[in-house]
Amino acid sequence: MQCPLLFRYRVVDRLPEPPSSAAARGTLVHAVLERLYDAPLGQRTREAALALLPREWERLREAEPRYTQLFAPDDAAGVEQWLDGAGRLLGTYFTLEDPNRLEPQARELRVEHQLADGGPLLRGIVDRLDVAPDGALRVVDYKTGRSPRAGYEASALFQMRFYGLVLWRERGVLPAMLQLVYLGDGQVLRAQPRPSELEVTERKVRALWAAIEQAAGAGDFRPRRSALCGWCAHQAVCPQFGGTPPEFDPALARQRLGVDV
Repeated sequence: MQCPLLFRYRVVDRLPEPPSSAAARGTLVHAVLERLYDAPLGQRTREAALALLPREWERLREAEPRYTQLFAPDDAAGVEQWLDGAGRLLGTYFTLEDPNRLEPQARELRVEHQLADGGPLLRGIVDRLDVAPDGALRVVDYKTGRSPRAGYEASALFQMRFYGLVLWRERGVLPAMLQLVYLGDGQVLRAQPRPSELEVTERKVRALWAAIEQAAGAGDFRPRRSALCGWCAHQAVCPQFGGTPPEFDPALARQRLGVDV
């Protein structure tokens, strides 16, 4: 956990956060890329993707009314500029992959696996799962930000190895490729996981879960200051900024974490 207190606020307390323009754009681009593969081979073009943007933006606002707060009712120019930014990200996608040469087995695939010996239930959503004729699995995740600098890939790869671990345990097939597609700068990060790497990932997940159980049992999720604090929506209730956290609710923690508190 980058910040245990932020984890508590998001997962246990579920404190509201103001909508983020960047996060909304990322969700929109993901939705368009998912919908694009509904089209037949040969019709998955950049123009088709761009045409999906207004419709998917409308669907997103209906599903998440808070996104209507991003723009004033009369700010048509702001909406158009924002959609243009999403369109540029989609344009980058077509420089990295040809969707007319791909037939994913699944998109927005919900995966889960219960670890043995009292381990946690692992859950995740895979953006795209490709399966080769020989059965090889490729796990693909889209990122609308920029790729990490050299030497800072570990955090991004941990997420992908987590997905790889869940699929491996659930299907009994080791994914052949983990692929991160960064639309912010047109880079692709690939990794071919080894069994030993995914076993290390499982040990890390178990250790993280043990830390969560301990923090929940003590009612003590402490803040951890970092460069990301400046972006946090919960500074008013964070001790690092002079705030006071709301009272910890053990019953709520039991319900939302599934741990004994």
